Amino acid sequence: MSKEDEMLEELKRIRELLETKPPPSPPKGLWNEFLDFLSKYKVMGLAVAFIMALYLGNLVQALVKDLVMPVIGLALPGLGDLATYQIEIFQQIFGIGDFLVHLITFAIVTFVIFILVKVTKRWGIE
Repeated sequence: MSKEDEMLEELKRIRELLETKPPPSPPKGLWNEFLDFLSKYKVMGLAVAFIMALYLGNLVQALVKDLVMPVIGLALPGLGDLATYQIEIFQQIFGIGDFLVHLITFAIVTFVIFILVKVTKRWGIE
């Protein structure tokens, strides 16, 4: 085989490798399609993350209501039970205490999730 024929064969192999291949055919059968859906969109991981976040939120909410808020009540004696705190303006009562409890809970949950994401990235978990 001459040098030109070798180069021509090599170019043909390169062309074959560069040509786009048709996408794989979808899996046959409902069960296989379901398994492909689960693996493609990582549904199980999403479900696990959702459930864990739900219980983490409950845990942090209990932490805030049972531990953090009493400490705030000790630091600020007028706000012993912040959840029932109300303000009256022009004969209208604004119950802002429950909102403040939820705001503090949200800030703590957000911080905890931020720390968890940093730790899992450091461990190489995406």
